[in-house]
Amino acid sequence: MILERKDKSKTNKALAHPPSKVTRGNPTSRMTGGTHTQVDSKQNQDRESPVDSTELDRFIRHFRTLVECESPSMDHYALSQSARVHAAVGKELLGVAPRIITVSDTPHLLWRFGTQPRKVVMIGHHDTVWPIGTLDTMPFAVNKGVITGPGTDDMKGGNLIALYAAARVQKKLGSLDGLSIFINGDEELGSPSSRHLIETEAHGASAALVFESGGPDGELKAARKGVALYGLNITGRAAHAGVEPERGINATVEAAHQILTVERLNNPEVGTSVIPTAMHSGTTTNTVPAEAQLDIDSRALTVAEQLRVDSALHSLTPHLPGALVELTGGINRPPMEERSSRPLIELAQHIADSQGLPEVRPISVGGGSDGNFTAGIGVPTVDGLGTVGGGSHADDEHALVDWIGPRTTLTAGMLEHLLTEGLPS
Repeated sequence: MILERKDKSKTNKALAHPPSKVTRGNPTSRMTGGTHTQVDSKQNQDRESPVDSTELDRFIRHFRTLVECESPSMDHYALSQSARVHAAVGKELLGVAPRIITVSDTPHLLWRFGTQPRKVVMIGHHDTVWPIGTLDTMPFAVNKGVITGPGTDDMKGGNLIALYAAARVQKKLGSLDGLSIFINGDEELGSPSSRHLIETEAHGASAALVFESGGPDGELKAARKGVALYGLNITGRAAHAGVEPERGINATVEAAHQILTVERLNNPEVGTSVIPTAMHSGTTTNTVPAEAQLDIDSRALTVAEQLRVDSALHSLTPHLPGALVELTGGINRPPMEERSSRPLIELAQHIADSQGLPEVRPISVGGGSDGNFTAGIGVPTVDGLGTVGGGSHADDEHALVDWIGPRTTLTAGMLEHLLTEGLPS
């Protein structure tokens, strides 16, 4: 069963809980935020401890380093600094520096292990929505098991979980042949310069693991709505509103008709939303408006629904004689459909059971991610493997210490299985 969570970003801190179910049967020895539970080691000798205190301390030091290198999406110099910091941390953990690929002045990082075809692609992003100087009012801090600061939840903590999990598997297997790790610098803008790189790297892979933050109770994101963004430009004819309004063609009135038409495209029963958002029209209070502009945000859980809405919007016609309507924009991200994630969710549930980790539950969310792109080209994809916390894009952004260990162990278990045995059939 997939639960739907409508809001990707602004999770209330009060809703973000530490792991509620960490063990099944006899619990395994684990460390979460300094709390140790002793168990029968013989019964659990094949289980890996999520993280020890030394590794957790190191993780948090790296976390601070990444967060304190601010990286707003539109600041190319800041992004170049962030890319270098991520590269240094990754080299320390994995023993090899990434290739830094700069497209349209935006730096992206790629670690590619081995020469064989890609088996697994791990995906993150190092840009944030926060402007330079945010640290002055939102400093990196760790207090009572809560890590705060810009980018902690979205998604520098997720990048670290990916790197730490890969390092653990590398140490165990001796190599990471078939793995790629891609961290882009423009996800918050819709990945305009990195989408092609992501799709190229993921092409033919057996799995894509995406490290956006998990649900507030540690859920994995099994489905994401596809995103389409449109602009509707309406042209009428200006006239004096008091002297001869009949000579005008009122663009505001035409916009009102179009809004009602657009509104009827919603289908909440199947998760489709078509929302008129920003609008502007008119020039002065005594002039019949000659122009209007309307923005439309459309989201859908399936490709079929996304195409239905797209076709309907492209078929819009004027209601008022003489008015003109022009549609711009289009589909930005295809849906990440639940069927794409199903085998990876089942693998995650198996790993969680065998390692005594928190129960894995899938949810559906309305916000898009780079996982939409990999799912859109047919690569099995699961998202939400990053930190658990909340407040993404909000001033209470945070990650929970207690989830770092379980998330890293879950990811490492999935990665090892995918590299050695492939995707379960």
